[in-house]
Amino acid sequence: MPRLSVNVDHVATVREAREGDCPDPVTAALLAELVGAHGITVHLREDRRHITERDVDILRRTMQTRLNLEMGLSDWVVKYALSVRPDVATIVPENPGELTTEGGLDLTRSVDRLEEVIGLLQDVGVLVSLFVNPASGSIRKAHKLGADCVELHTGLYARAGSTLEISEEIEKIVGAAMLAKKLNMGVHAGHDLTYGNVHHIGQIHEIDELSIGHALIARATLVGIQEAVKQMLALLDS
Repeated sequence: MPRLSVNVDHVATVREAREGDCPDPVTAALLAELVGAHGITVHLREDRRHITERDVDILRRTMQTRLNLEMGLSDWVVKYALSVRPDVATIVPENPGELTTEGGLDLTRSVDRLEEVIGLLQDVGVLVSLFVNPASGSIRKAHKLGADCVELHTGLYARAGSTLEISEEIEKIVGAAMLAKKLNMGVHAGHDLTYGNVHHIGQIHEIDELSIGHALIARATLVGIQEAVKQMLALLDS
């Protein structure tokens, strides 16, 4: 069973809709931990559309599990990550105006900057993961850059329509996960995973951790965060 890291960004999205102080993503994170979540993921974006530095500061002080900070390569967020020292920093692409992360990093661009940031974070004890498409070329580039882990983008799998398309996307994810393990890298996966499609990904033995946010928080609005986490953990365990 892979670890479950619960992304609480969209709890903060609801909060920011009224520019108030509730619902609190930190409270949601702690409740998720209480029922067995193995970690918490937050994305500190350039535009602070949901998670803020204050959220991350409080999580860092109060969490009992692993904090995964998703981040870009801007100077301010790198400096902040170096000060807060999450357990894992996942470097993701950020594009202005996007609703959500649209794909994996292009590891042929900003290579010097990536190497620099990876080294800086590792020097202060932070594990570094790169959010990549499930392709052998991306895995080999991530390894060459010195990343500790990769997070495989599962968006194309989640959006696949036919049985054939689903099988093809699963094959890509399995191949990428096996290669990463062969290169002694940790393997995470996430993006658009739901209660209806997570079972195929959860059965891939090489995947160490799944990051799940939108579907889980959406269900939490109906059944509560703890019940939503319990249901996801039960699916992964089965």
